[in-house]
Amino acid sequence: MIRKYKPAPTGSTNSRPGGTAPARRPLNTQRRFNSNRRPLVRKSEPSTKFEKIDKTGKLRVMVLGGLEEVGRNMTVIEFNKEIIIIDMGLQFPEEDMLGIDYIIPNVSYLEDKKDWIKGVIITHGHYDHIGGIPHIMGAIGNPPMFMGKMTAGLVRKRQQDFRTAPVLNIKEIDETNRIKLGQNFDIEFLRVNHSIPDCFAIIINTPMGKVIHTGDFKIDFSPVNDKPADLNRIAQIGAQGVLMLMADSTDATHAGYQISESAIGDEMGKLFEKIDGRIIIGTFASQLSRVQKIFDLAAKYGRRVSLQGRGMNTNVEVAHQIGYLKFNPRVLVSDNELQRIPDKQLIIVGTGAQGETNGAFLSRVVNGEHRLVHFKPGDTIIFSSSVIPGNERTIQSLMDKMVRHGAKIINYKMMDVHAGGHAKQEDLKLMLRLLKPEYFMPIEASHYMLRAHAELAEQVGVPNNKIFVADNGQVVEFKKASDGKTMGELTKEKVVTDYVMVDGLGVGDVSDIVLRDRQMMAEDGMIVVIATVDTKTNDIIGNPDLISRGFVYMKENKDLIEKTRMIAKKIVKDQAGNLPLDDDYIKNKIRNDVGQFLFTQTKRRPMVLPVVIKV
Repeated sequence: MIRKYKPAPTGSTNSRPGGTAPARRPLNTQRRFNSNRRPLVRKSEPSTKFEKIDKTGKLRVMVLGGLEEVGRNMTVIEFNKEIIIIDMGLQFPEEDMLGIDYIIPNVSYLEDKKDWIKGVIITHGHYDHIGGIPHIMGAIGNPPMFMGKMTAGLVRKRQQDFRTAPVLNIKEIDETNRIKLGQNFDIEFLRVNHSIPDCFAIIINTPMGKVIHTGDFKIDFSPVNDKPADLNRIAQIGAQGVLMLMADSTDATHAGYQISESAIGDEMGKLFEKIDGRIIIGTFASQLSRVQKIFDLAAKYGRRVSLQGRGMNTNVEVAHQIGYLKFNPRVLVSDNELQRIPDKQLIIVGTGAQGETNGAFLSRVVNGEHRLVHFKPGDTIIFSSSVIPGNERTIQSLMDKMVRHGAKIINYKMMDVHAGGHAKQEDLKLMLRLLKPEYFMPIEASHYMLRAHAELAEQVGVPNNKIFVADNGQVVEFKKASDGKTMGELTKEKVVTDYVMVDGLGVGDVSDIVLRDRQMMAEDGMIVVIATVDTKTNDIIGNPDLISRGFVYMKENKDLIEKTRMIAKKIVKDQAGNLPLDDDYIKNKIRNDVGQFLFTQTKRRPMVLPVVIKV
């Protein structure tokens, strides 16, 4: 159930401006979810007391994704057979995951605990926090979901692409709401800033104490189209006592403070004053604050905007419909009129600033595959994003091709045309000092980033033995000691968090073995050996046929191919007298002997695929 939360005015314990305070209702009289588990709405001031709750149980916290990578974020919090889930994201594939679209969390731990799950809370609308929803919600019983208005719009839009996914039971929230999930979780929301509107830190009041999950955040005192984080309220929460803080670690290795999104608009404005030709901006489709500044600058400098890419158009459409992006629709340029707009009046905004090759706008333009946009002298291309580690070479190659077309490039190293969405070291220390947690758990990053964040926590006074740098699936456990104090421990227990890979329509059907086969074919190629056998005599008919793909060019390696063919022929002939013919033995023998021969000749290990045809 959802209730509006309004702090009482100073000097009053139970009053509201302009009227009498409503009577509080005890927790045990509040309505529960109906049979469909739809949340029932009520406005009242909640109690965070748990006198009637069994405190002898254990509070368990486990992260199913996001502690060993950037992405796949999903956190499970459990107490006395009740569970809440925070986020349900995807992770983009690593370089050696050939053909994989993305990776989602493994929820096998939850599949026999569907009745325990009281709700799913989403911190914000980026794919690394919402991308797993269509695949996971059905598997865990489709519990009610709680998220901000912008996030809800993006989740609903994405869900439309998955026809077999269940209809979601979404309840929109803001920082004034407070929800009671089950008997053990009383949830508050704290607005934070990021690179997309409607981001919330989650405050979970439990019988063991208060646990805070920041989601992705940064400290921005002048955000675009958003409210700044309420530092006063954060300090008040810290004064109430925080059992454990789980905080974003993505930029924990970067010194200083994160730059404000408003400053990026000012820097871009200086550029717009000087540029006469087309302005082409590459950024993330989710950087809606950046897109708002581009619309503002377009209006100021008399330019119009062309949005390129499905993700970019979808996000702008959703944000504009719910009022988070404010612009005159006439500023948008349709594809039909794109060629008629003078260069000095045009801004083109698209994706691909990370050098992505999977249909991203900039990649298609630079390779001549875009039907409308082509680079030309006079273009200024602004890379309004930082370089994600591992993408350096790809982006350098992309920029090389652009300047060959006569375009000029500006990136974040030349001037402030990008602000990150994650808190840097000084911002992280500020959050730690304001909240003053007893225990601290860095989340949402690779392991070395978690360690860097842990060091920051030590610098501001969190004891080393109360900092939990966990692996995916590793259980953090809190329980009451004999003296009544809550004690925490990073246990050795681990739940399953193996990769679940999404490949086309398949979810989880690509294993490590399949990936290894793909890797082998990519590195050394494959060779198919086809032997045709007479069923009456079990003798081979003719010579085996060979097909080489990615291994050697057969016309230029006739001697090698002929020797390989004879090895395969001999293996089949040696078995001709045995009845019945053992197909499996022949295939394994061809695979092993041909593979060994090819390695001795070429020092390469192509995948050998034997085929036995009986006629």
